[in-house]
Amino acid sequence: MRFDTIIRGGTVATASDTFACDVGIRAGRIAALGADLGDATEIVDARGLLVLPGGIDSHVHISQPSGPGIVMADDFASATRSAAFGGNTMVLPFAMQQKGESLRQVVKDYHAKADGQCYIDVSFHLIIADVTDGLLGQELPALVNDGYTSFKVFMTYEGLALSDMEMLKVMSVARDTGALVMVHAENYDAIRFLTDRLEQAGHTAPKYHATSRPVAVEREATHRAISLAELIDVPVMIVHVSNREARDEIARARARGLKIYGETCPQYLMLTERDLDGLNMEGAKYVCSPPPRDRDSQTACWEGLQQGIFSLFSSDHCPFRYDDPQGKMVPKGKTSFRWVPNGMPGVETRLPILFSEGVGKGRITLNEFVALTATNHAKTYGLYPKKGTIAVGADADIALWDPKRQVTISQSLMHGGTDYTPFEGVEVTGWPVSTMVRGKFVVRDGELVGALGGGDYVPREKSLLAQPAGGNA
Repeated sequence: MRFDTIIRGGTVATASDTFACDVGIRAGRIAALGADLGDATEIVDARGLLVLPGGIDSHVHISQPSGPGIVMADDFASATRSAAFGGNTMVLPFAMQQKGESLRQVVKDYHAKADGQCYIDVSFHLIIADVTDGLLGQELPALVNDGYTSFKVFMTYEGLALSDMEMLKVMSVARDTGALVMVHAENYDAIRFLTDRLEQAGHTAPKYHATSRPVAVEREATHRAISLAELIDVPVMIVHVSNREARDEIARARARGLKIYGETCPQYLMLTERDLDGLNMEGAKYVCSPPPRDRDSQTACWEGLQQGIFSLFSSDHCPFRYDDPQGKMVPKGKTSFRWVPNGMPGVETRLPILFSEGVGKGRITLNEFVALTATNHAKTYGLYPKKGTIAVGADADIALWDPKRQVTISQSLMHGGTDYTPFEGVEVTGWPVSTMVRGKFVVRDGELVGALGGGDYVPREKSLLAQPAGGNA
């Protein structure tokens, strides 16, 4: 039996097993696992390397509307290139609706931005901002049927925050269609109240962004989102959890048998609110929502990963240039942290940080690393077993890792559109050296070899998680 490619001599790891095994690839899929697989057009020497499922980053923002005069630093080409260098083979960004827009047209326009511009595979979540009868009765059900099987709702941000009534209506559609709801949980009115009070007191520097969004703001919204989901009997994913109290809300809900899931991100393991207190506007680099917290919150997020309270580790990649009037610099005439775009880059550094800090330091196993960065994402968002694992019949989406390679993270090593990395100077051990999407190298030995447009859009099945728990709405 002849293969297109055989990856030979590496150590394969999945979410459940680690074993010495060669990988035979044919027509973009894994065709065989074993020893002495025979001949192939190309033999890839993976001795000394880990052979892992390519990372799936299911929470990234690419080429998304960001407010007047603000432009995201990454389009699909730069974001997917950066993701590939970080060991990822798929990303899931958001087609974002704004007030007055047809969600169907938003999706069409977002496809136009992505078509032919991706190095790795993509699929889209939906962001719901305008909850109309037409959206609830027609657009959302039809889009779910077309493979857009997850959507995000916000409890904060001007023009995005939904009322409890609107959230209940969206959750009801999710229950009826089998879609999964993602929730950004922060209390909008509390943030506005605190922001106004800080500004009136003259506290306008970037560090006060964190002060305006304390733990209580996230904890309350998390509890409320869970309560609304319980009323409708629908699973939800609470995204980018930053602290112990919000984490414990999820844990208590799960203990009651509710299908409530959690996600955390590198910034909540590696940064603290002190990073926002830089000279001049330097702290703007670290403005994101929720903000980084403190050392205890970092410990709590690690515990959430270790205990299975958080099933996903995503980047929440939301890139803006720092030294740019269309980026993190406060616009002319504005003087407050209120106007700093929320978000930071992270798609390229997500996997090395978790590998080094998690696997390398004994906090999680290699198999847990694979689950948290690939397999669970595929299962959560309707991609498994096509994506997220190394198994016969799965797409040959593979990252080859040098587990001993030591790297100091620096912007000079990054491949995206931003002009900084929030993890500058962080030393990691373990680095992806090659990335393969559907059997073809995109990055090989640290060099870009894939063609722009080589990545495909992938429609999704319904989530394995999005099944009602059995109550009545």
